[in-house]
Amino acid sequence: MSIAVDQVSFSAGNTLIIDGISLDVSPGKVLGLLGPNGSGKSSLLRLICRLRKASSGIIRLGDQDVAALSRAEIARRVGFVEQQSTTETQLTVADVVRLGRTPHRGLLSPWSSEDDAAVALALTRVDMQKRASQLWQTLSGGERQRVHIARALAQSPSELLLDEPTNHLDIQHQLEILSLVAKLDMTCIIALHDLNLAAMFCDSLVVLQAGRVVAAGAPEEVLTEDLIAAVFGVRAHIAKSDIHGRCNIQYLMA
Repeated sequence: MSIAVDQVSFSAGNTLIIDGISLDVSPGKVLGLLGPNGSGKSSLLRLICRLRKASSGIIRLGDQDVAALSRAEIARRVGFVEQQSTTETQLTVADVVRLGRTPHRGLLSPWSSEDDAAVALALTRVDMQKRASQLWQTLSGGERQRVHIARALAQSPSELLLDEPTNHLDIQHQLEILSLVAKLDMTCIIALHDLNLAAMFCDSLVVLQAGRVVAAGAPEEVLTEDLIAAVFGVRAHIAKSDIHGRCNIQYLMA
């Protein structure tokens, strides 16, 4: 399924957070959402999965307006991985992933073989099946993020939203997580801070500033020296990587 955002705005109190944003994500592609802190990235993701209600505009999943869908219907279609989730409850990895089946089950519905299969597949896709019985609290940061993604995948979604999934991870785990997401063959939007990682793993990019889209397109078209200076306030030199063929950003000291 595709995701389309058409002239969407959102205000919190008297503050305009999202200001007439439009974007499209093609089916099976990964879109990177970039911008400085406070640019509206997290708010936009929450609007797409209707955790917040847009003030105006239309958001579509495929050909359906999210405003016409129930929260349960959206949860069955859209997986959302937030920046951080913690719990003091003694849960195993499998317990956490099983939570992803909640939108597919009624209040009194018994656990089914279909639920088991969805959880097993999700764990396998993130290479955590051997850790299924391990306690959540004993995992590393990168492993926890894999389990968060597995929980979202257990929802059997057609779209996946991730809000800074590499935040607080070391570079090895950042690369592992984004490589995993890029190989899912699923429509994805990832909010990121690292421009080089976005260029490496995303099919297209949208750059936000003060709640507005200031650039959109392929990484090599969007990530220019002028844009980085104007939006992020830093000087940079951009070259084409000899390894992955994408643009490589070298930051320059003032």
